[in-house]
Amino acid sequence: TDQSISQKDCFLHLEQIGWRNVTRLLVFSTDAGFHFAGDGKLGGIVLPNDGKCHLENNVYTMSHYYDYPSIAHLVQKLSENNIQTIFAVTEEFQAVYKELKNLIPKSAVGTLSSNSSNVIQLIIDAYNSLSSEVILENSKLPKGVTISYKSFCKNGVNDTQEDGRKCSNISIGDEVKFEINVTANECPKKGQNETIKIKPLGFTEEVEINLQFICECQCQSEGEPNSPACHEGNGTFECGACRCNEGRIGRLCECSTDEVNSEDMDAYCRRENSTEICSNNGECICGQCVCKKRENTNEVYSGKYCECDNFNCDRSNGLICGGNGICKCRVCECFPNFTGSACDCSLDTFPCMASNGQICNGRGTCECGTCNCTDPKFQGPTCEMCQTCLGVCAEHKDCVQCRAFDKGEKKETCSQECMHFNMTRVESRDKLPQPGQPDPLSHCKEKDVDDCWFYFTYSVNSNGEANVHVVETPECPSGPDIIPIVAGVVAGIVLIGLALLLIWKLLMIIHDRREFAKFEKEKMNAKWDTGENPIYKSAVTTVVNPKYEGK
Repeated sequence: TDQSISQKDCFLHLEQIGWRNVTRLLVFSTDAGFHFAGDGKLGGIVLPNDGKCHLENNVYTMSHYYDYPSIAHLVQKLSENNIQTIFAVTEEFQAVYKELKNLIPKSAVGTLSSNSSNVIQLIIDAYNSLSSEVILENSKLPKGVTISYKSFCKNGVNDTQEDGRKCSNISIGDEVKFEINVTANECPKKGQNETIKIKPLGFTEEVEINLQFICECQCQSEGEPNSPACHEGNGTFECGACRCNEGRIGRLCECSTDEVNSEDMDAYCRRENSTEICSNNGECICGQCVCKKRENTNEVYSGKYCECDNFNCDRSNGLICGGNGICKCRVCECFPNFTGSACDCSLDTFPCMASNGQICNGRGTCECGTCNCTDPKFQGPTCEMCQTCLGVCAEHKDCVQCRAFDKGEKKETCSQECMHFNMTRVESRDKLPQPGQPDPLSHCKEKDVDDCWFYFTYSVNSNGEANVHVVETPECPSGPDIIPIVAGVVAGIVLIGLALLLIWKLLMIIHDRREFAKFEKEKMNAKWDTGENPIYKSAVTTVVNPKYEGK
């Protein structure tokens, strides 16, 4: 097994194997684990593997000289030579080689039976798995160049980033597409062209891309050398700015590097009562601050002393100014209907609107789109929940009763306490306002002091006016019919009495029969003894007269 791992790197030399320009499969069969770089130290071998083949008569001859190759080295060689690897291993080492498979692109793992009888089917299955997946790779990128992939696979499956490099479950004849974006974040120092190569793993075909860097704007070719706009011709005016001649500095090339005293110029780049030059966010050039550039081009330093920026404002929900404003000089300028240091306070009162159309149910104030209940009895998002309060119907019952029917607890004080709503009488319940009207509506059914039911509705319109519609005639229940009730009660008592007598009589009959049966049983079981009692003396005494002769 140790030699097999080292020979794997050796097999990568195509001239000794004789591979043609075809799909190249390497089957590695074993019933043990594997060694990698560093394990050679156990045998005193510390020289790193050179990645070359050292075969003599199909035997690796440098196992005593070079250490094992690293996994990264192995991946590099397999990729360079478009080789796809199949690990045929026993069940015991499946977990080990599955972890190795995750590190080697275009590789597969199959379970080898104890007698290796399934090796042919294993290779077929592994090949079908490998051939159903396409993975793109690229050569080493030049400095400052990045590449991104987007895949358009079967069944509308699209992926980006690392998953954008591959498509799976592909059959013969299927077509997949990849969108590749190459971005240059900086120009090469010498301005030379660069080349990168992109190819699918396991295939010899590749695409070569020649990168030509555009490091100058088109407007630079239209620049005006020695322009008067650049302090008497001390620079070239191009793309709206001055590019100073050698030895000149400043935004308009107004300073000479030989004449400028840095200490004098630095004084112009410091704020009052501060020792920081350009607020530590820029450089002082010719007495003026030139602010630093940040990696994120949307983040900018500004101001005479680079004291301002547009990314250090307060945040809300992870967003600068909560996404509801613009950061200017570290202060949020909020969009309309928003306020607060992080523009996280909404001035919209719609979330505070209660079901009756009032803001916070008239029991609180709307602050930042949330109700702050001023009445401690009321709670909830719109101050409508009150655990100790009566409902709308119970709250207005007494006032409706006194105004509509001139009775109830508030009859005497009705004119003082119950004039806060407009009242309308209707003939029947059907003529009461029904749900669906613009104003929130409550239907009520309450009992008056005479135990009669009266019906009314309570609503508040958009102007805050309360309106009550009440049915003018209460529903009073009719009195009970006394005669049937008394007759029913008497009949019930009689029937109950008869039933109790019958039950008592039945119980007595049952008890007597049980006693009689018990007596009969004892009588049958009785036994009489006919023997003479020795202490028995007869009550009859016979006395014979001796003188009696029988005459």
